[in-house]
Amino acid sequence: MEENIEDVTFENNEDSTNQDQEIESNGKKEKPKSEKKSRKLKSEKKVEELTEKNEELNDRYLRLYSEFDNYRKRTNKERLDLLKSASQELVVDLLPVLDDFDRAIKAMEVQGADKEIKEGVELVYNKLFGILSQKGLEPMNSMGKDFDTDFNEAITNIPAPSEDMVGKVVDVIEKGYLLNGKIIRFAKVVVGS
Repeated sequence: MEENIEDVTFENNEDSTNQDQEIESNGKKEKPKSEKKSRKLKSEKKVEELTEKNEELNDRYLRLYSEFDNYRKRTNKERLDLLKSASQELVVDLLPVLDDFDRAIKAMEVQGADKEIKEGVELVYNKLFGILSQKGLEPMNSMGKDFDTDFNEAITNIPAPSEDMVGKVVDVIEKGYLLNGKIIRFAKVVVGS
């Protein structure tokens, strides 16, 4: 019987030792669990912060890139516009010369000037007009069209020669011109009323 008691006692001792180890191990495990949870929470917060910072920096980068791209496009467009209109002052200064050529050619037709002289004047006029056309100069054709204040400047109104000419351009006093699609001189016209 003694053996049984010792066995029981031994078993009880083992059980109590196991229980003590479990309590100790449970105590130790509880600390690491709470530490792990707090570490996990800290790491999750840090990941969230870093993610937000990453998104913010990415957003700033995209905005800066877009702003730079818009700047580059705008400066390229301004440069092209400047190149197109760089000669505008010179072309505007030469418009009275074109007008003088037109008047000279009309006067030669009326007075019956020599054919060779008229051809020479027309040749010079055509060369000058050709060079200016290459730079983007286009004459406006206003004669017989409806009066449009966007392109024409009315000098005077006269009675229309016919019913269908009311509100239309009856005569062009001074031609209007466009340079690369932009008006550089309005046509001075007489409007039928």
